[in-house]
Amino acid sequence: MDNPVVYSVTEFQAICNQIIENAFTGAIIEGEVANFKLNQGKYVFFDLKDAESSVGCFMMAFSLRFPLEDGMKVRIRALPKLTKWGKFSLTVQAVVPVGEGSIKKSLELLKKKLSEEGLFKPERKRPLPSEISEIGVISSTQAAGYADFCKILNERWGGLKVQVAHTQVQGEVAADQIIRALQYFNERSEVQVIALIRGGGSADDLAVFNDEKLVRAVAASKIPVITGIGHEIDESLCDLAADVVASTPSNAAQMLSRDKNEIIDASWGNIQRINNLLNTRIDEKYREIRDLKLEAKRQIDVKITTFQRDIEGILRILEQFDPEKVLQRGYAIISGKLDVGSVVDITTNKKTIKAEIKEIKDRN
Repeated sequence: MDNPVVYSVTEFQAICNQIIENAFTGAIIEGEVANFKLNQGKYVFFDLKDAESSVGCFMMAFSLRFPLEDGMKVRIRALPKLTKWGKFSLTVQAVVPVGEGSIKKSLELLKKKLSEEGLFKPERKRPLPSEISEIGVISSTQAAGYADFCKILNERWGGLKVQVAHTQVQGEVAADQIIRALQYFNERSEVQVIALIRGGGSADDLAVFNDEKLVRAVAASKIPVITGIGHEIDESLCDLAADVVASTPSNAAQMLSRDKNEIIDASWGNIQRINNLLNTRIDEKYREIRDLKLEAKRQIDVKITTFQRDIEGILRILEQFDPEKVLQRGYAIISGKLDVGSVVDITTNKKTIKAEIKEIKDRN
């Protein structure tokens, strides 16, 4: 070996890391968690192993988005590194559980933790606004669930304004994109409700909606959040943190909009009820007017009968004072000057008599 290159230990370690970094800009590795430890609440250490090999892993606690424990199968994105102590390890940038069993276990652990913090309490839930004019939608615009949501929304009732934040809805970057979309809508405060939607998929596909930071962001939203994630049987932690849960994206659209056919039917029903009410009122007024007319006629008839009786009574009285009637009863009428020697006319029922007054006496 002529003129060999001699490296210090530090130089050799740096060159090795440079070679590793050039070869692996970010390796994606799957394996089983072993020897999991959380140190000082800041640092996470665990081994990632399979049936034949094992490699040490390190990450910061704030980057841990899903609870881990020994035996869980995970997928990590990591940078390989040779430490200054000569130990090869992986600096983990992101980790997610994979496989139905591991996802379920991680979900149970995080659900218990957040439930104990009170994030899922019913009293935290807010109802949907009674009047909705603008909706903020967080979804992948290429997804079938988004297409179903828009289709139902347009079929049911027009006039709703929709702001869409296009994000990925699965994969490593999806959670952070959705969190930023939630922050965007909350900062602008232009929408009355935020709809977080995604169609069906496997447990791996829907795992993003169990991301701890995302679940906390949903719970912290100032604007009410409705989720429509997966199918009816699917339940995510985002569902538990949301104010309102729809079974599917289509169901979310139904809950956020009125059915125009139902409104039309209800309107016709209201029109019929009003028409019936008006007809009833008209009939009541008609009967009232008819009764008033009958009563007025009755009172007029009573008045007329009374007047007729009064007139007949007056006529009978007048008849009693008729001079001819008096004469018929045997009386006589004397006309002329009532002086001694005067000639007066005496009228009886049948005769007129002239007579001279011989004497006048006062009656005692």
